[in-house]
Amino acid sequence: LGILQHPDGTVLKQLQPPPRGPREQEFYNKVYDSDCCDSVLLELREYLPKYFGVWSPPTAPNDMYLKLEDVTRKFNKPCIMDVKIGQKSYDPYASAEKIQQQVSKYPLMEEIGFLVLGMRVYHVSSDSYETQNQHYGRSLTKETVKDGISKFFHNGYCLRKDAIAASIQKIEKILKWFEGQKQLNFYASSLLFVYEGSSQAPSVRLSDVTLAEKRGVPKGLLSGGDILEYNNNIHVIGSTENGKIEASVSKGLSKFYALHKKAYSKRHHSQLSLKVESLEQDNMWKSSTCIAQEHLNGNVIPQLEKVFCHMPAEIKESANVEVRMIDFAHVFPSNTKDEGYIYGLKNLITVLKNILDN
Repeated sequence: LGILQHPDGTVLKQLQPPPRGPREQEFYNKVYDSDCCDSVLLELREYLPKYFGVWSPPTAPNDMYLKLEDVTRKFNKPCIMDVKIGQKSYDPYASAEKIQQQVSKYPLMEEIGFLVLGMRVYHVSSDSYETQNQHYGRSLTKETVKDGISKFFHNGYCLRKDAIAASIQKIEKILKWFEGQKQLNFYASSLLFVYEGSSQAPSVRLSDVTLAEKRGVPKGLLSGGDILEYNNNIHVIGSTENGKIEASVSKGLSKFYALHKKAYSKRHHSQLSLKVESLEQDNMWKSSTCIAQEHLNGNVIPQLEKVFCHMPAEIKESANVEVRMIDFAHVFPSNTKDEGYIYGLKNLITVLKNILDN
């Protein structure tokens, strides 16, 4: 199922089978405990999606979901990338078979320190999204990983250096946190990158209904954003008269997060009715942008370059960007620094700085 959206604008991540699901729930409960006075955990909250406890549908009380902040909700045309961080994608308790399975998926993980699980980039020129799945990330080598990551920051006209600079700043804050803590080690955990793909981001927070209307979502459907941490591009979850829950899940990001989806239970949820709608539906994604399709001629390119490519440094650094840690089914107590995660963060920062310098 992946991620569903609650009508209140949060998202619902289905709890994975034991021990992964309970372990992730325990992690969130510990970090967001109202009585928490641990400065390390209190700071960690800044780098996670906000957590609102566990939720179950009234008609299926045994189906448990983590209720989380939708990090993309404030964006008009969110560009999204999921990057697994660390030298190992298996935890200390993994079997030899599991270790071999994980290593074989991406043998360069230990050397590179991160793996692009997927991305979704808005192209201004065509008013459309380009999507890459986990196979794209696994095809990247030491020689091509820089170009592979830079693809996420290219909007069809130029490189979004403002978004790169802002991303680096946010990763550096997370790195500083890791270098100062010896409580937790993270395995198979990711960073979620989100930046505004539109040149005309909303200046005020839109209500769900207004946003739905703006994006051309059929009446009655709510849309709080395109994705959280998260594994499907969710348009809506709402209650019907008979109490069932209906959700609209995009095919594109269902494939995009196939790796994550394997972690969820494959059993049929009789209480959930999923309506799958294609990303390619024009009426779902067409919205008013600063430049209409028919006006994309030679005269508009210099204007776009002014908007995206030649912003002052101080504006670039304050670009509308989110970088959040996600996926905590393999987090374990520790008394040492998480050197594998630190290695991955440093390498990722180096790659992004090289992209920026060029």
